[in-house]
Amino acid sequence: MNDFIQEFQQISLGQLLINIDPLLLLIEAAIVMVSIVFAFWTQKRIVLYLEIATEKRTHLKTITVQSIKKIIFPFSMLFIVLVGRAIFGQFSSAGTLLNIASPLLFSLMMVRLLVYLLRMALRPGPLVKAWENLISTVIWAVVVFHLLGWLPDVIKALDVVGVSVGEIRISLLSVVKLASVVGLLLIISAWISRLIERSLQGSRILTPAAKVGINKASKLALFVVAILIALNSVGIDLTALAVFGGALGVGLGFGLQRIASNFISGFILIFDRSIRPGDVISINEKFGWVQELRARYVVVRDRDGVETLIPNENLITTEVINWSYSDQKVRLKVPVQISYKSDPELAMQLLVKAAADCNRALAEPTPVARLMGFGENGLDLELRVWISDPTNGVGGVRSDINRVIWREFQQAGIKIPYPQREVKML
Repeated sequence: MNDFIQEFQQISLGQLLINIDPLLLLIEAAIVMVSIVFAFWTQKRIVLYLEIATEKRTHLKTITVQSIKKIIFPFSMLFIVLVGRAIFGQFSSAGTLLNIASPLLFSLMMVRLLVYLLRMALRPGPLVKAWENLISTVIWAVVVFHLLGWLPDVIKALDVVGVSVGEIRISLLSVVKLASVVGLLLIISAWISRLIERSLQGSRILTPAAKVGINKASKLALFVVAILIALNSVGIDLTALAVFGGALGVGLGFGLQRIASNFISGFILIFDRSIRPGDVISINEKFGWVQELRARYVVVRDRDGVETLIPNENLITTEVINWSYSDQKVRLKVPVQISYKSDPELAMQLLVKAAADCNRALAEPTPVARLMGFGENGLDLELRVWISDPTNGVGGVRSDINRVIWREFQQAGIKIPYPQREVKML
């Protein structure tokens, strides 16, 4: 690979167009045509094999086949072109068409490979499209400068512009190199992270909280390793990071305190397993299902389909009701008021009967009715019933029981009072 890149850097379009032999050019064109046919044949065979291998895994099949189609074609062509150029070089020093095709195919392969990694690493959206356009533009611009013979001059111009900080000189070229290496390593690390995430999703051994914890820890580790490798690759002394770490600590103490708190709280929630994906929670009058545990917040979806982003810190410092923390069984209380003229014993029997008619109410523990007190307008009764599926919501249970109570009270002649006021004219 290093030899190929060195040859790539030494070849310019001006040098290649000197002393072109028509016969040799015709032979090179034949080699290129053979590489195209070989690329189509290889692509078809590999795609057919992948479709058979991933027949039952629709998502994996779509991702793998589409990516292989885009990457295998320039790779196969490049392989034949390089082999042809090596054989051709044994008989002639010229190789105009092959020497032009090699960097073009290599660049096309790199563009498609990076775009594939980018799409695998990030969710589809405008940001991914913008990154794809940027990667393609930069790579093809480098190829054009190289073929025109301008690349050495551009590199020198970028290296001239710079400043010195102590013993370290920072040039525009080093900044471009750092940005390129950081971008490439972050894309690769994000792709590896997505692979880890998909592998964890198929695991039946790990709990949902453990999956999220491992995924977050791997993302953080890959991100740190990518940054350190990128800094070291451009010649930056890593011991200088000690000063940066101190400045970062001061920043966390002031402006980034809440962000750091939410990030650390996210790891606490994961490892103490107090809140897990799929749990039903209530916090600050918000009721819903935990959809995701993210680095900064938790996604909670309510019955209306509205997703609320709750900062992790709030879940640590605020009282949270977890309806499915250790036991799925929860007790619901249904308050009912009847008239003083109605029979409370009969009403309590009807309350228990209403609970028995509800499909989601448990027979054990048995539903009970209690006389709680004497209200301003009537007797205060309360039905206590147990359910085992709070993840399906509790409003539906109360509604079903209240409907049966209303029907039974109407048939039994039990009155439900409403506020009455007497107005006396003096």
